[in-house]
Amino acid sequence: MAVASRGAQGVRAHAAGEQTVRAYIGLGANLGDPVAQIHAALAALDRLPQTCLVTASSLYRSAPVGYTEQPDFFNSVAAIDTALAPKALLAALLEIERAGGRTREFSNAPRTIDLDLLLYGEQVVSEPGLCVPHPRMAERAFVLLPLAEIAPGCRIPGRDPLPTLLHAVSGQPVERLAADPGSLAGAGCAADPQRS
Repeated sequence: MAVASRGAQGVRAHAAGEQTVRAYIGLGANLGDPVAQIHAALAALDRLPQTCLVTASSLYRSAPVGYTEQPDFFNSVAAIDTALAPKALLAALLEIERAGGRTREFSNAPRTIDLDLLLYGEQVVSEPGLCVPHPRMAERAFVLLPLAEIAPGCRIPGRDPLPTLLHAVSGQPVERLAADPGSLAGAGCAADPQRS
């Protein structure tokens, strides 16, 4: 199935007439086997209805934020094309977290997997339980660096350009790792007619 594109963050039309939006998902984990959990979450993203995984950044390691008495985090950012509405996509992300063993014991607690809806096209969403763009993404190098890797021209609505935001967080210690979760990306985007 061919996909017609209208910009890196714009709306896309599948051959079946379904409109999809490019969304960006932040992934993080620091309990169990974080690399395997990120890979599993990427595979789960690619299995969501009306959705396909387009690409994923390299893995990055970062120190915990807030509650610091815990292991370092492994992080990545994924780009997906989806026809799910923002609230439905958030519900699907929360279900992937639940299936991956995520518990919410306290703010900034260690976690098996964390999925954040960072951007949904160029939309701004502010409703109970959902704010897009993610309200703290512009303050976090572990989000901005992997986002810039896969979408260097990305615009965050209501924020400075990505290079300016990256400069502002340049003092945060984040290490890019050799592992590349993106090897799972893109396999089903155009080839699987059941996705639409």
